[in-house]
Amino acid sequence: MRDFTFETYRKLLKQIIQSGYEFQSMEEFITTPKNKVVVLRHDSDIWPKNDLKMAHIENELKVRSSYYFRVPETFNEEIILKIVGLSHEIGYHYEDLVRSKGNQDMAIANFKINLNQLRRFYPVKTITRHGRPLSRIESLKLWEEYNYKSLGIKAEPYLDVDYSKVLYLTDNGSKWNASSSNIRDYTYSEYFNFDIETTFDLIEAFSQNKLPNQIILNVHPARWNDNFLVWTYRFFLQKAKNSAKTSLKSLRK
Repeated sequence: MRDFTFETYRKLLKQIIQSGYEFQSMEEFITTPKNKVVVLRHDSDIWPKNDLKMAHIENELKVRSSYYFRVPETFNEEIILKIVGLSHEIGYHYEDLVRSKGNQDMAIANFKINLNQLRRFYPVKTITRHGRPLSRIESLKLWEEYNYKSLGIKAEPYLDVDYSKVLYLTDNGSKWNASSSNIRDYTYSEYFNFDIETTFDLIEAFSQNKLPNQIILNVHPARWNDNFLVWTYRFFLQKAKNSAKTSLKSLRK
C-alpha cells in the first residue's frame, strides 16, 4: 500500500480510536487536556481543497481537529466555512516576521490584520508559526517583542506545550522521522525516542500501545493524496526538497 494517502490516513484514525485515545482540538487540549488524547494539528500550507477532504474524513469518524491557514496562500473563505461547519477549530499559520523582513512593528500590524480576517469565520484562539525553511528569520521571535495573549490568543503550540510530557510527531518531509531535512518543524524534547518512519509504523505503534498518553500529530493535508499521478509527483518532489533541505541544514551548522 502507498503511504500518505487519504485511505491510509483513515486507517490511522481508526487505529487511534481502537487504541482508546480521545481527540481534542488544540484549544481544548490547552484549556482542559484529557489523560489519553491525540491532538490533530493541520498546517494548511498549500492546496486547501486537501484540507477539506481531510476534515470530512475526520468528521465521519467523529474526530475534531485544528486547521491553521496561511493568509493569503490558503485563505479560502468557502473552504474555511465548510471546515468550521464540520466542527473543527480554525487557527492562523503565521509568518509575518519573515514577510516584513524582520521588521517587528510591520510584522505585528500584519499579524493583526490577518488574524482578524480569520476571525470573521471563527473565534481564533490558537496560532502556529509557518517555518519558512529557506529564510533565516524565525517567526517565533515576533513574541520576544509582543505578547500574543494580549490579542486573545490562548496558545502557540511551539511555546505553550510541555514536550517533556507530550509526544510531538510531524509528517514533515513525508516521513514521520525526517530529522535530517527538518529545519524548523520540531520540538526540543529528550524524553521520547521512537523510530517511526511510515504511517504504517505509526499505526503499528498505536496498535501495540507503545506510545505515550498525550500526543500531538502535525499532519499537513497537502502531503496526502489518493490520486496516483499527483501522489507520484509529490513523492519525487518531496525527495528533491528533502535533499535540498538536508544540504541547507548542514550549511547552517
